[in-house]
Amino acid sequence: MFRSTAIALTLALAALPAAAEPLARQLFGAVQAPSRGDSQPVGTYARGCAAGLVALPESGPTWQAMRLGRNRYYGQPEMIAYLEDLSRFAASLPGWKGLYIGDISQPRGGPMTGGHASHQIGLDADIWMLPPKRLDLSRSARESIGSISIRTEDQTRVNGNWTPQHMALLRAAASDPRVDRIFVAAAAKIAMCNAAPRGDRAWLQKIRPIYGHNVHFHVRLKCPAGSPLCQVQKPTVAELSKGGDGCDDTLNWWVTTYLEELRHPPKKPKRTGPPPKSAKTYVMSDLPAECRTILASP
Repeated sequence: MFRSTAIALTLALAALPAAAEPLARQLFGAVQAPSRGDSQPVGTYARGCAAGLVALPESGPTWQAMRLGRNRYYGQPEMIAYLEDLSRFAASLPGWKGLYIGDISQPRGGPMTGGHASHQIGLDADIWMLPPKRLDLSRSARESIGSISIRTEDQTRVNGNWTPQHMALLRAAASDPRVDRIFVAAAAKIAMCNAAPRGDRAWLQKIRPIYGHNVHFHVRLKCPAGSPLCQVQKPTVAELSKGGDGCDDTLNWWVTTYLEELRHPPKKPKRTGPPPKSAKTYVMSDLPAECRTILASP
């Protein structure tokens, strides 16, 4: 029923003015299965969709997919292979049976009904900070169990949950050539910058501090070869500078000025005109044209 509703709505879009279009997140969130055919990421990580996505098996020898009720465990084949590879490495770490894997993408990507601005083309995945002690959790347990935070409440330092195994896992995750960047709490990035030895720091450049990533880290893969519709993310200043590892003075901004502005937001000039579009407000005309075909295809 959900799938037929989404297809019917999509076919009707051409006859509607833009203002009457349903939200793209409602359409993509209603589809329960991937499209058939070759896999293809379309658009950007935060403004796109995906064809031919592959479901991560709910359980494997070294992983379990979490929050199955969300139906967000679909990714490009490269992402599924990457997660399986990284989970095997995780299983080699003391105290880890493998990985608990959170949201990847919806069956056809696109804007999500809630929770993410990105994860739209099957090349983003969230990996829990909680070391799995068992990999036989029931479906109901995977809905109720929670991860752990690896930073203090004031957000400035890692706490006792942070271990050398977390750093080893993130180092392995970032060292894979398929990875574009990894988002994690600033406190974790600082801890890794302080602990990484000289001569073994190139992987740190891919580790990016960001708010809210204290119970999981977010892996983003590069556009796969042969994906002409996938838009490469623009490099940052750190990427453009030779040998930058992101451990310079700018990292301290995240645990000083940034936190102060969160507590005491600076006054902003009054906005004129409509607010900028986002994953919450995109309609189909805001996405690449190919997304209409992907949404309506069998």
